[in-house]
Amino acid sequence: MSNKARKRREALVYHAKPKPGKIEVVPTKKYATQRDLSLAYSPGVAEPCLEIEKDKDNAYKYTTKGNLVAVISN
Repeated sequence: MSNKARKRREALVYHAKPKPGKIEVVPTKKYATQRDLSLAYSPGVAEPCLEIEKDKDNAYKYTTKGNLVAVISN
């Protein structure tokens, strides 16, 4: 097997095993009860939205906006 073929195979296995991809989304809050879900979604989600509407910088306080990076590639 050529070096190029070996590196190609290693890269494909790396991205596929043991779980496809390199990142995953994991909740940062508990979601075990109906109360948890009502805080996370309706009606609870409205409160942070209203605070963000008042002050756009609150998006950094109530969302993951400050922890995200975009990679743009062709």
